[in-house]
Order: sequence, then structure tokens, then C-alpha cells
Amino acid sequence: MSADDRNSPEEVMWEGRFVSARRRGKWEYVARSRGIRAAVILAIDDGHVLLVEQYRVPLGRNCIELPAGLIGDHDHNDGEHPEVAGARELEEETGFRAETVTSLSEFWSSPGMVSESFTLLRATGLTRVSAGGGVAGEDITVHRIALDVLEGFIADRRARGDAIDVRLLLLLGARMIEGV
Repeated sequence: MSADDRNSPEEVMWEGRFVSARRRGKWEYVARSRGIRAAVILAIDDGHVLLVEQYRVPLGRNCIELPAGLIGDHDHNDGEHPEVAGARELEEETGFRAETVTSLSEFWSSPGMVSESFTLLRATGLTRVSAGGGVAGEDITVHRIALDVLEGFIADRRARGDAIDVRLLLLLGARMIEGV
């Protein structure tokens, strides 16, 4: 990016309820509308991790992901803290309530195209309180996977044609780097 692009004013080319297309100089990108952010929950308990599966329209197929949701996406929870949103989304999507939700930091998943960041949260002390599955119309399937079979689970789901969220590299990364 040139200095001209950095100093150019931001132009909103199109804006919807949750996303907008923007331009700064020659650079086009997508942003969350109204400053909405995301919470992504790494819920590991008793040697298992909670994953969710749902159909993602932009991908045209199911995707295996860490539980996640938007922070402050409704007027009644404007100014919501990431830990509160993460606890709410974890229970809504998976049916598990966390005793503790801790922020690990803020990250960006595709900084060349999307300005959205997410707060990665660790959830511990999990108790099942409902079936989960998300709100009406989300149709989320919950997977509680033992960490020692996670790599095989993901390989099987990829072979079936499911998309795999890049954030699962958190759990696979070291083994991939080491070539194990």
C-alpha cells in the first residue's frame, strides 16, 4: 500500500446491516458495520474441544469452526464486553456454560481483505445446560472432540467436502509445523 492510500479518506461504497464494502485510495476491503466485532471461543475441557458445524452461504457448504459470535450485535447489548458475548455465544451455540471465560487477545484473520478483528477467548469449567444449536435458523451441530483424535476428525471432515475454519490451526499448528 502506498502512502497515498494510507492518507486517503475512507469511502463507503455499500453498507448493509452487518458488513460494508469500503475503499481507501485504490484499496478495497470489507468491514463490519457499526463497529461490530467478533468473539471466538476456544472451549477445551477434560481433554476435549467444542467445535460447531454449520452451513455457510459464502462457502456453499458446511464449515467446521470454533464457536463464535458477534459482540454488541443488538441494540440492547451495545458496549458488550467480549467475555460476556463469548459466554453467551458459547451457551447459545453449544449448550455448554463456562465457569470462566478469559480473553487471550485480539486477532485479524484476513487483513488484506477484511478489517474485522476477533477476540479469542478461552472457556473453562464447562457444564452442559442445553442441546445448543444456536438461535432459530442457525442449525448448528455441536461436536465435542477428544484432542488426541482431532487431527483425524478434521481430515475426515475435509475429505467429506466440509470447509475448515482457519482458526482451527490453533489446535493443529504445532503438529503441522513439526511435520508430525
